[in-house]
Amino acid sequence: MSINVALAGAGAFGIKHLDAIRQIPGVKVISLVSRELGKTLEVASKYGIDHVSVDLADSLAIKEVDAVILCTPTQIHAAQAIACMEAGKHVQVEIPLADKLADAQAVVALHKSTGLVAMCGHTRRFNPSHQWLHKRIAAGAFNIQQMDVQTYFFRRTNMNALGQPRSWTDHLLWHHAAHTVDLFAWQTGSPIVKANAIQGPLHPALGIAMDMSIQLQAASGAICTLSLSFNNEGPLGTFFRYIGDTGTYIARYDDLFNGKEEKIDVSGVDVSMNGIELQDREFFAAIREGREPNASVAQVLPCYEVLHGLEQQLN
Repeated sequence: MSINVALAGAGAFGIKHLDAIRQIPGVKVISLVSRELGKTLEVASKYGIDHVSVDLADSLAIKEVDAVILCTPTQIHAAQAIACMEAGKHVQVEIPLADKLADAQAVVALHKSTGLVAMCGHTRRFNPSHQWLHKRIAAGAFNIQQMDVQTYFFRRTNMNALGQPRSWTDHLLWHHAAHTVDLFAWQTGSPIVKANAIQGPLHPALGIAMDMSIQLQAASGAICTLSLSFNNEGPLGTFFRYIGDTGTYIARYDDLFNGKEEKIDVSGVDVSMNGIELQDREFFAAIREGREPNASVAQVLPCYEVLHGLEQQLN
């Protein structure tokens, strides 16, 4: 079964998905949507995509489009996911599913009546590093006592991952904390029962907190401490320290190290060492097999319930 895809968002993460899809047999991007026509045409030419538009509705009107990947601004994720499903298209929404709980709930409610595949890009579930640990946990060989997570960027102006100006505002809680909140619950295999947050001063222009600290506890008793910053002038990215009953592990995106900084070979965990590619492979496999994907919108909804509670505390 071949799958034709429309991809919305030709920015940093859209390009990551385009590169990933090149590695997946039987999948072709036939439509590219983004706000800036000139840039979109340039990216489409590079990746051999025939149809280009600045309006998602144009892509949804193409009968041959089977599925849509949304790499668009956070604030329109939920509305666009709903539009895709209403047009009869499978949809994968880049993280976060929404920046309001009610919007995330609306996506899940509609999905239940469609029979379509609807998935959210919670990439940490797919990185080989975290998959390796998940398999050890499932086998009973490792139990999490604590996770210590640092999510650090240097973004005192509104820039994307490529250092280009953004037309929308990113958010530490609804985007970057979502990765860890979901991963912690997934890895412990139990719901989050306690969550606390504090934040630093709001940015005078962007109106968002540039620093944040979050504490979580799972029903299993495991705890998680998450530090987030857009002010960090140092190593950038997200670093996960797993402290467990049989060892300590440090995950840096797709790579994994033990507590002594010795690298662990995780190349045999899956068919690729690229978490985005593995995420996309799961999306297309679920479509072909007619099943619920890992990180379906229903599976990740509890994450957004926790984020909502944290936002209420901060407000």
